[in-house]
Amino acid sequence: MQYQELEHLSNREFKRWCGVSRGAFHEMVEVVRPSLDRQGRRGGQAKLSVEDQVLVALAYWREYRSQFHIAVSWGLHETTVGRIVKKVEDLLIKSGKFR
Repeated sequence: MQYQELEHLSNREFKRWCGVSRGAFHEMVEVVRPSLDRQGRRGGQAKLSVEDQVLVALAYWREYRSQFHIAVSWGLHETTVGRIVKKVEDLLIKSGKFR
């Protein structure tokens, strides 16, 4: 489920779905956006928005689903999911705001 589909959920439902409050989610997005937003840069463009990449990582951490299952749900390759999770995790840890 993409971020745009989650916008209509109440704050309580949003937290139940992804495991973090809407405020914490937006903080995560702002921390990782400078590194993950490829718009206008040379090279391949990301298939998913920054918000969706954070949701992929949260789904992996929260649900303990395999990268293969997440990849099928999002229409990605399994290794792409692994790269997204690794990048998001590294950026969040490096920021020092999320541990």
